[in-house]
Amino acid sequence: MSEKMDRRKQYTRMVLKESLLDLLKEKSIASITIKEICTKADINRSTFYAHYSSQYDLLDSIDDEFTEDMVKTLNQYNFSKEDEAYQMTEKIFEYIASKSDICCILLSENTEVQFQKKGMMIAKEYILKNFIPSKQVDAETFEYLSIFFVSGSIYMIKNWLESGMNKTPREMAGLLNEFLNRGLRGQAAR
Repeated sequence: MSEKMDRRKQYTRMVLKESLLDLLKEKSIASITIKEICTKADINRSTFYAHYSSQYDLLDSIDDEFTEDMVKTLNQYNFSKEDEAYQMTEKIFEYIASKSDICCILLSENTEVQFQKKGMMIAKEYILKNFIPSKQVDAETFEYLSIFFVSGSIYMIKNWLESGMNKTPREMAGLLNEFLNRGLRGQAAR
């Protein structure tokens, strides 16, 4: 019986998440009502509130699930040296390509900036630490470099997704790698 309840809960949450994602394709999270989500999901409001406190809570759940899955996927690889950061960057682009539909929605203006902040933390954890050894710069400078690099990376990914992923994950990783290395070395673009 409890397994059946668990499946029912999982199904309800999945339907609510899919409904919110569908609505986010057309409007902002601030303009989406619980009633709209419930109507789209064919679930009553009390059922919604048994799982989530608001549309923002539901969006956070989607963000968290995506982020956990991405981290789990990236943890399968053991890239820790500077020369392996390129491979990790490529794996991130491959992951984003495989989840392009949800990434487009989560990176859209309709979700505000929650997901982008989580993306910044992931990029900092998996890529940036390999390019900027913390002993080379003080903590404050590292923080500014992180914000600069990761913000640019997120908008680069967003543009790549919006343009129909017109380059392969390998090509995008190469571009990002090149931009970062040139920028950190202070070289002018050739």
